Amino acid sequence: LLYETFALIREVSGRQINMRHYDVQLMGGWVMIKGQIAQMQTGEGKTLVATLPACVAAMSGMPVHVITVNDYLVERDAQLMTPIYHQFGLTVGIITEDMDLEARQASYACDITYCSNKQLTFDYLKDKQVLGRNNSNLQLQLEKLGSNENLIASRLHLRGLCFAIVDEADSVLVDESRTPLILSREVKSSDQQNMYEKALEIAAKLRLSDDFIIDQRNRMIDLTLCGSELIEQETQRLSGVWSAKKYAQEMIVQALSAKYLFLKDVHYLVKDDKVVIVDEFTGRVMPDRSWEAGLHQLIEIKEGCEISGQKETLAKISYQTFFRRYLHLSGMTGTAKEIASELFSVYQLMVIDIPTHKPVLRQQLKTRYFSIQENKWQSVLQRIKVIHNTGRPILVGTRSVEASEYLAHLLSVAGLNFNLLNARHDENEAEIIKLAGADSCITLATNMAGRGTDIGLSAEVNEMGGLHVIATECHESKRIDQQLFGRCGRQGNQGSYEMYLSLDDEISNKYTADFIQFFCQKILNSHLPGARFFTKGVFSWAQYRAQAHNAAIRANLFKMDSKRGDMLAFSGRSD
Repeated sequence: LLYETFALIREVSGRQINMRHYDVQLMGGWVMIKGQIAQMQTGEGKTLVATLPACVAAMSGMPVHVITVNDYLVERDAQLMTPIYHQFGLTVGIITEDMDLEARQASYACDITYCSNKQLTFDYLKDKQVLGRNNSNLQLQLEKLGSNENLIASRLHLRGLCFAIVDEADSVLVDESRTPLILSREVKSSDQQNMYEKALEIAAKLRLSDDFIIDQRNRMIDLTLCGSELIEQETQRLSGVWSAKKYAQEMIVQALSAKYLFLKDVHYLVKDDKVVIVDEFTGRVMPDRSWEAGLHQLIEIKEGCEISGQKETLAKISYQTFFRRYLHLSGMTGTAKEIASELFSVYQLMVIDIPTHKPVLRQQLKTRYFSIQENKWQSVLQRIKVIHNTGRPILVGTRSVEASEYLAHLLSVAGLNFNLLNARHDENEAEIIKLAGADSCITLATNMAGRGTDIGLSAEVNEMGGLHVIATECHESKRIDQQLFGRCGRQGNQGSYEMYLSLDDEISNKYTADFIQFFCQKILNSHLPGARFFTKGVFSWAQYRAQAHNAAIRANLFKMDSKRGDMLAFSGRSD
C-alpha cells in the first residue's frame, strides 16, 4: 500500500505542480516514513520530499506538522506544495508570527500544518499553561459533556504531538537546542528604571582585567576580588534590593554583560525605539523575544530606548524534551552526518545518507587568510569586482548585520550595485532571493540566505560558471558554512565557493589563545611557505573547539532536563 501511495503522490505532483519526484526523493520519503533522518545534499528538493510522508500520515488520519526554521520558508513551502495536498482532499494550514489564537487554531486543525520550530514550541507551552493539571484525555472528554461555555479545549492551540517532519533537522534539533525556550509575562515595577540605571552607573566604574574578566567563549563576566569589593562599597549605602550582596553582584554582572558582551547590529537591532533580538542561527529578528534577568532592560537603557517590563517565567522547555514527545519524529537535512551520534543518543533518530540525483559540480576554491579584517574586506571587494566583470552572480555571506552593512558601504563607494538582505532589510526577501541568480547580480546576506534558500539560475548563467559564493567568516559550526556553500552547484548546476578569513575574526578571538594569534600573524606577514597551512590549522582548531563547546552545553542541558523530569515525575508536571 505504501508503494502504491508513493507512486500516486508522485503522479499527482507531476500533474499539479510539474514536479515529479526523482527516485532518490522517493528514497528520502521512505526513510522519513520509517522515523529516521534523510541526509540529502543541498538542492536535492527536500521540500518536495516532505510531501510523501506528509500525505501518507495525513491520509491515515494523523495531524501532521511540517516544521522548518523560519516563517519565510513556512509560507513558501506551504504555498508551493498545497496543490498536491488539495488533490488528495487534504487541508493545509500555516503558522506565522502575527497570527492570533483563532487563526492558529484553524491552522492546527488542518490535516497538514506548516510551522516554524519556535512558533510551534511556544504554542505548546501556552497549551500547557491552559491545561494546568487538567491534562488527561479523560478530563477533556468529560468536560465536553458539561454545559460550561469556557471549555479548556476551546482555548488550546494544538491537537497533540503526533507526526512531525523536521526540515533542516540538524539546525532545529541540535544547533538551536542549546537554549531552552521560556514562556513569560511582563511584570511592571515602579522603581526598576532607577535600579537598572544605577546598575549601569556602577558597572561603568569597574575596570576590565582589574575588576572583572570577560569570558568570550562562554559569553560570561567573572568578577575579581577587587571588583566584588568595589561593588560592595558602591552599594553599602543603598537600600532596597541593593542590600542583598549576592543580588547586587548579579545585577552588576548583567550590566557589564549588556555593556561588553551584547553588541548592537550583531546580537540585536534598535527598531522603532525598541531593542529587537537577532537570532544567531537564522539571522532573523525575533520581535516577541527578550533576554531574562533584567538583561533586556539594561540594554534598552544602554541604547536610550523606552524600558519594557521585566519578565516573569511561566514555563520553559528545551527542544530535546519537546521533540521527543512526538509519537512519530522524522526529518531531513543536508548536513547531519557529523552529529549523527548525538541525534541518535538524544532522539533515537538514525541518519541515512541519500545519493544525489545528479553529480555535484560545485568547486571549492582556495581559502584566503589575512592578519587583520581591514585587509580581508579590501580583498573581498577586489574579488567581487573580478567575478562581477565575468557576468556571474555573487552571493556574499556575513555573520552579522554590522558586517553586511560595512561591506555594503565599501561596494557603494566602489560604485557597484547590490542587494542587501539582513535583519534590518528584510522587507523584499522573496524578491531579493529571486534575483540573486541573475546575470551580474551581487547579493550581500547574513544567515538569512543560508538554509532552505533556493537560488534559481538561467541556462546562460550556468554556462558562465553558475553562482559564486564568498564566505567572509567561519561560523562556530562547520555545518552552517556548508549550508551557505550549498546555495551554489545545486541539481547538477555549475557553481563555486571560497572563504576569506582574518585572524581577528570572532571565532579566532574566542577560541584561540592570544599568543597563537600573535605567532600566526607574524608567520602570515612573513609570507613563509608554511604560513597558509599553519593558519588553516588554527581556524580548524578554533572551529573544532567551538563545536565541542556547544556540544557540551547541549549535553549538559539534556542531562539537567532528564534529571528534572525524574524529580518531578510524581507530580505529572515537568515544564
